[in-house]
Amino acid sequence: MSVYVLPAFICLNFLLGAIRRVPVFDAFIDGAKGAIRLAVDIFPYLAAVLIAVSLFQASGLSSALAKAAAPLFRVLGIPSELTELIVVRPMSGSGSLALLSDLYARYGADSYPARAASVIVGSSETVFYVAALYASGSKIKKYKGALGISLAATFAGTVLSCLLCRAF
Repeated sequence: MSVYVLPAFICLNFLLGAIRRVPVFDAFIDGAKGAIRLAVDIFPYLAAVLIAVSLFQASGLSSALAKAAAPLFRVLGIPSELTELIVVRPMSGSGSLALLSDLYARYGADSYPARAASVIVGSSETVFYVAALYASGSKIKKYKGALGISLAATFAGTVLSCLLCRAF
């Protein structure tokens, strides 16, 4: 069934365009031009975040921060195996997926750390990546409050994820 969703959506767009007498191909070309301008506007922000994340992981700072945060996480009921994942997740989707894969290989997919890590990765966002895209696409440049709230919500969700995975 899901195989037909995209072709049906495309056909529906052509049909609605024909009914409304919109030149569909010209509208598509205009949209593609806008997408190229958007990509050019976003690129510097995206490059800065990707470089910062790579430096953060390559320098060993993510591991050091994870080791420093482990005692706090242990008090909150978060296994120490998840500390680096929790530190990396707000910054890098691919980095957190690599850590998740490593947890699967080390502990097994049905283990508590792997289940909790799966819920954390599946229910959280790469906060800094999204903030960079938001900053590049909007006129608002003062978003530190939103960044703090997003990180607090991500952390609260992480703690709750671990508690729920332990309970069920």
